[in-house]
Amino acid sequence: QVEFATAQTPKEAIKEIASADAVWGHVSREVFLAAKRLRWLQHKGAGMNWMLKVPELIESDVVVTNSSGAAAPTIAERAFGMLISLARKFRSLDSAQRARAWLDYGEYKPVGLAGLTLGVLGLGKIGNAFAKRGHAFDMKVIAVDANDVPRASYISGFWRLDGLSEFLRRADAVVVCVPLTKETQGMLGANELALMKPSAYLLAVSRGGIVDEHALSCALKEGLLAGAGLDVMQHENLLGEHAPLPADSDLWEVPNLILSPHCSGKSERTNVMTKAILRDNLERFLAGMPLVNVVDKRRGY
Repeated sequence: QVEFATAQTPKEAIKEIASADAVWGHVSREVFLAAKRLRWLQHKGAGMNWMLKVPELIESDVVVTNSSGAAAPTIAERAFGMLISLARKFRSLDSAQRARAWLDYGEYKPVGLAGLTLGVLGLGKIGNAFAKRGHAFDMKVIAVDANDVPRASYISGFWRLDGLSEFLRRADAVVVCVPLTKETQGMLGANELALMKPSAYLLAVSRGGIVDEHALSCALKEGLLAGAGLDVMQHENLLGEHAPLPADSDLWEVPNLILSPHCSGKSERTNVMTKAILRDNLERFLAGMPLVNVVDKRRGY
């Protein structure tokens, strides 16, 4: 009882959305304004900051859902991989191997994760997946969230946003999992990074623009942080999600910084789970049942 129509170009999308009851994907403002009967939009990803460019959608009665949770395990694996690589000095070992050099034991000074404090900034599905893995590595887990969210018993410290400073002082590694909103944009600047231990690591896997990249670069160059990993960067907010980092960006040359092209959520498991959420919501939509993963359009998540 469903007719599916695909749109490969904006022109095709404008044509097809006019008679669509539902959309899978995200839409530009131009495309949304062409909708006549749209009631539901299922976003393929989790991040919803693109909606800021479509204010009419935010103010409309269209129900928006996302694929939150589909990529959480994969993203957590990627982030933890970056942390292990930084702490265990994998890049130094790899460079030595490529140079056919047997690294001198005195030059190799890795860090063990067991007993360190892992700070999770944003205790949503990705944050919880990361916290679970940190606990499995015998790390002490603490967290910050804007809301008083449910949390696992092994999370030994929890603060709302007004406790961010104390959270940063205590953590040996911080992973940024919060969505990009007006409240979170630039929330980790020079002042906040200065609160972290010189031996600490910072990882960002949710959205660019939350971490001040210039401040992070300075901190790494000056030895004020031990290392960092960015899978998301600020330029994506201007050039589009997954846009390449410009070749002249200073980030390429920053020491102890791992960069990756917003790929932490990519896996076959993510594809399967994303389609499962769509299938479940489509069945609910046809049956007139409440949908899952409904987004608060004004809050942006």
